[in-house]
Amino acid sequence: MRDKSMVILIAALSAFALSGLAAVVFSGARSSTDDRPTLVRSSRDPGSASPVTDPVTSAEWLASMRPYCNPVDVETRLSWSPAPEGAEGTMHEAACLALAGRTDAARARLLTLSAQDRWKGAGVVFEVGHPAADAGDDVAAGPLMELVVEFWPNHYMALYHAGAARFEAGDESLAGDYLERFLQEYKIEDGWQGSARAMLHEIGD
Repeated sequence: MRDKSMVILIAALSAFALSGLAAVVFSGARSSTDDRPTLVRSSRDPGSASPVTDPVTSAEWLASMRPYCNPVDVETRLSWSPAPEGAEGTMHEAACLALAGRTDAARARLLTLSAQDRWKGAGVVFEVGHPAADAGDDVAAGPLMELVVEFWPNHYMALYHAGAARFEAGDESLAGDYLERFLQEYKIEDGWQGSARAMLHEIGD
């Protein structure tokens, strides 16, 4: 009786061991396929060790790129992380270049857009650059604002900032042209209009 019980015990242990081995084998097979890590696009920045995923929208792309929209970093960063394809991507890439002071390159990007999209691209450029102008740095924002006016001639706030930049730079002729056009478009009696009139008055003296 004891011998028969021992045989049964040994058989049970052997079956258990075999089932455990099978579980390990199948687990390994499953992990080699189903559990493979999901691949994402690696950052093209050789200084970055962490992978990055593509932004969902052109605006999100620009938000991630904005710290590098400067004269030193912009060209390299654009080669590592180009804007999303399509008109929206082109508009936001132009905005980054304009913010970096690369107005010629920004203009070239906007010119690749259809005629009806160019003024929209100019609007994107304006939205990126106007915080600096509103903070009082019209000189720095001046070339960007002139680019906006080139593609959106009656954009009154771009006209104002372009005029203020030229005024501060001592270019009275262009300043007067921009400011007069601003007053033609902007009819609200407020600080913006008063400032434009004051500059024009000083130019006329």
